[in-house]
Amino acid sequence: MSVVTRRVALAIAALMTAAPFASMEAAAQQGPIRIGEVNSFGRFPAITVPWRNGFRQAIDEINAAGGIRGQKIEIVSQDDGGTPADAVRAAEDLVTRNNVSLLAGGFVSPVAFALSDFAKQKKVVFICSQAASDALTMAQGNRYTFRLRSNTYMIVKTMTDVAAKLGKKRWAIVAPNYEYGHAAAENFKQMMAAQVPGFEVVAEQFPALGKIEAGPTVAALQKAKPDGIFNVLFGADLVKFVREGEPRGLFEGRTVLGYETGQPEWVDIMKEEAPKGWIVNGYPWYSIDYPAHKKFVADYQAKYNDYPRHGSFIGYVTGILVGDALKKAKDTTADSIISALEDLKVETPVGPMTMRGSDHQLTYGTFVGTLAIEGGKGVMKDWTFRDGAEVMYPDADVARLRPRD
Repeated sequence: MSVVTRRVALAIAALMTAAPFASMEAAAQQGPIRIGEVNSFGRFPAITVPWRNGFRQAIDEINAAGGIRGQKIEIVSQDDGGTPADAVRAAEDLVTRNNVSLLAGGFVSPVAFALSDFAKQKKVVFICSQAASDALTMAQGNRYTFRLRSNTYMIVKTMTDVAAKLGKKRWAIVAPNYEYGHAAAENFKQMMAAQVPGFEVVAEQFPALGKIEAGPTVAALQKAKPDGIFNVLFGADLVKFVREGEPRGLFEGRTVLGYETGQPEWVDIMKEEAPKGWIVNGYPWYSIDYPAHKKFVADYQAKYNDYPRHGSFIGYVTGILVGDALKKAKDTTADSIISALEDLKVETPVGPMTMRGSDHQLTYGTFVGTLAIEGGKGVMKDWTFRDGAEVMYPDADVARLRPRD
């Protein structure tokens, strides 16, 4: 080998050796990847603050492992005030002043719709973590909006598959008076009618969110004498409904389906007043025996000196999804992140989930069981887990209902 050839070879080897370090240094010089966190922390802290904790836990783990190709993820947070107008202002600030690469959050449906429309207009990715209204990713879906947790169709399908086997025909419905509650009620009617001959709804009550008049609501349901009650109330409305209905015997001898009633956020508030015997969906964190989930719980408790709620788990999975999408994406442009998210498979503490490309809905599963009282508070017993992939909108419905981008 000539002197010149040897020098060239050494130079190439030096460049190859230095390249990874140069790349990491360049990434560090670019600064962190900013993620916009927008949620109703002030108005609905019982579920959104645990969400924030879980989200931060996942992002901290990603950063501790080296971040995204050497770049750390930085969370920039805004409170959406629980109103669409405040949510849009918060999102505008995050995108224009803080230069975030995507938005994550969204608890109540009206806020989620506003953020989704903002994302479409500004061409920025929005990962809705918690709002469950079907229309968010179906009739009003768009290219920039993705949803993490199960929608109303998926949850109601899971619960009606259980309820239909009981053979009850006369049902009453009580749900909050906004799109989420009405969507859950309509899904329930259609699914039960398809499975139970003679099914009928004998009473419907739709109190305003946060403003239930429990006495008249309970009286109206009692007057109808249903065989079963489908309840979609949550938070303070649920507590008032249970406290009024229990002593008046509304639930005695009747099947009650509690949509979301088994979530720790709500049963922990009621303590020993949690409605025993209700068939509920929820998050039985205390009895999920998967090793990965046990680690999540232990790490969460060590970090926050508290146990996880369902919001905590949703937030944690959101962080996993964000991290995996950024790792797969070529850059932080919206087009690249969208391509990475569609049909992305992620590993969660309860098993794999996939962000379905056709409707931007994650195959997030549902735990269903029966409420009992242990240690002075409600717990889910005899629960089963239904994979979200089994209860999603059929492809034909997605093609028919979802607008083409």
